[in-house]
Amino acid sequence: MIIAQRIRQLRIERGVSRSAVGRALGVDGFTVMFWEQELSQPDASDIYSLCFYFTVSADYLLGISDHRD
Repeated sequence: MIIAQRIRQLRIERGVSRSAVGRALGVDGFTVMFWEQELSQPDASDIYSLCFYFTVSADYLLGISDHRD
């Protein structure tokens, strides 16, 4: 799934750990790992938080658009 790839890509570009992303979103670092490995998916509120954290649009995160804003 594209969302898993985008979360990982954005996290690496920003140079932050899964734990750091998790702390910022109020979830465990393992949750972020599960999202990146497609073992689970973020819910709507997590998607909102991810977009805010990474400063990207939901369309970009979900793979609807290749434009980040």
